[in-house]
Amino acid sequence: MTLSALLLLQEAASNGFANDLVYRFNEGGSYMWPVLISLIIGLAIAFERILSLNRSDINAPKFMARVKEALDSGPQGVAAAEEICANTRGPVASVVQAGLTRFDEGMDAVEKAVVSYGSIEMSFLERGLVWLSLFISLAPMFGFLGTVVGMVEAFDAIEAAGDISPSLVARGIKIALLTTVFGLIAAIILQVFYNYCVSKIDRITADMEEASVELIDSLAMMSVGRPALSGRSARGTLPRAGGELGTGPDMTGADLS
Repeated sequence: MTLSALLLLQEAASNGFANDLVYRFNEGGSYMWPVLISLIIGLAIAFERILSLNRSDINAPKFMARVKEALDSGPQGVAAAEEICANTRGPVASVVQAGLTRFDEGMDAVEKAVVSYGSIEMSFLERGLVWLSLFISLAPMFGFLGTVVGMVEAFDAIEAAGDISPSLVARGIKIALLTTVFGLIAAIILQVFYNYCVSKIDRITADMEEASVELIDSLAMMSVGRPALSGRSARGTLPRAGGELGTGPDMTGADLS
């Protein structure tokens, strides 16, 4: 399989990549179309997810510093912090705003709101990834299906000719393997974009976790009359609904595979 791919690349370099690609595609037969459709739909989903995730990504430490400064600004500090969150895009701001709106109900209510909204934001971040994963699997499957059908047709041609000619066998197998090569190439391309989206989601999730911990700590400082800026910064922990601070599977336990 690797040798076939290398031969295809070598011939494409000598004859012009675009022309050779179209020629190989037509030579592969009708099973090349499902592979191409899987690649196009997968790329559309990947680009939409990348654009959405990039819009959701913000400078979380700078944002939390502004929120803490607003909390320390006076009696209307919570309202000022909520306005900052409302004017900031992304799930980090949404989670912080959810906690701020419940501050007057007590710290337990704040923690429950952060966890609940964090789970909702996680579902939005992961939206579409299951379909991208589906087309990553479908592309090589269509390629293998085309190869099996092509091999059957090649043996039918040999049977009809009544002669096992090396040229006849080689041509039939070559055409049959083209669908597998293109299917694997499509899957590799989509897998790269999938992994990028997953890494982006992991980063945004970490920002949400840190922001939620900083918010809880800052509000706790305010409740005892201390400045919000005196609250510490924590990483890798998340307030749970029970009032404890833990690793929090509530927001990070979703399966991205």
